[in-house]
Amino acid sequence: MSVIKYYWEDFIPGEVATFGAYHVTKEEIIEFASVYDPQLMHTDEEAAKKTFMGGLCASGWHTCAMSMRMMCDHYLLESAAMGSPGLDDNKWRAPVRPGDILSMKRECLDRRVSQSRPEMGLTRLRHTVTNQHGEVKMILEGSLLFARRHPGAEV
Repeated sequence: MSVIKYYWEDFIPGEVATFGAYHVTKEEIIEFASVYDPQLMHTDEEAAKKTFMGGLCASGWHTCAMSMRMMCDHYLLESAAMGSPGLDDNKWRAPVRPGDILSMKRECLDRRVSQSRPEMGLTRLRHTVTNQHGEVKMILEGSLLFARRHPGAEV
């Protein structure tokens, strides 16, 4: 079990953090898609060239999974996260290709203490995924619940 470093109080509106260096491989794209999204643009390099995508690319759901890995590695596994009520928005902006190195920018948009459970707070975050060239690949916006370091303290 890891030490908790991040509580609700540590996510301040306006705060920005950047992290990640996830190397995307052709093999991983095909493996994920073969199980979860077996469309040709994700599973067959030659057939993918004839699709709208113009070549092999990761499933959007695979991009979400890679993003979740980066979030876990950077802060979630060391946080007092209590889950999420869901995403407000998810936009796949450009295909993720073999050889891309993905990173993320996390922006804290807003936060509030739960009225019904003051030991936790709700934090709205935007995660923007880019590759090594700065191309935006995906934008996720949603909320996470975090335990408060000092439940009941003034905000």
